[in-house]
Amino acid sequence: MNESVGEIIAKARESKGLSKRELSRLAKISDTELARIESGEREIPNPKTLRKISKHIDVNYNDLMYAAGLGFQVTNLNPFLRDYYEGLKGKQIDDALVNTTGSKENWEELVKSFKEKLKDENFTDLEREVMEQTIEDTEYQITTAEEIIRVLLSAKNNEKKERFDFNDKK
Repeated sequence: MNESVGEIIAKARESKGLSKRELSRLAKISDTELARIESGEREIPNPKTLRKISKHIDVNYNDLMYAAGLGFQVTNLNPFLRDYYEGLKGKQIDDALVNTTGSKENWEELVKSFKEKLKDENFTDLEREVMEQTIEDTEYQITTAEEIIRVLLSAKNNEKKERFDFNDKK
């Protein structure tokens, strides 16, 4: 059974050695709100609240969103995406590899550019926070692309093996 968003937060908070009060202060949310989320009383927390919490417990924001039912999981490729990419054949695999690799490379350049800007330019706290969130979300997409590429390469190898086995039997 999958853990609820509250269970994930509680477990990560405890592993960081933080009390509920400490985490709520760090994340600038009320003690009551954190208690409601962890207990499951607040089944679908506000995404902004999840982002604030995620920064202090080393759990990716997108994973919290997925656990809360507000997004789709892409790391450890969710079964629907995995089935889709494993089911591609021939040119479809090649096209998906080209597209996914291209997207990954673009996202890597974006992250590199944003990280450089953060070093060299002065931003307001809000601008810096938005840029850091964009970097975090983009890095998550890079991880997803890497997993998709692994699935596609495996599908391509399986297809080659099937052709080889078929030709071997002739």
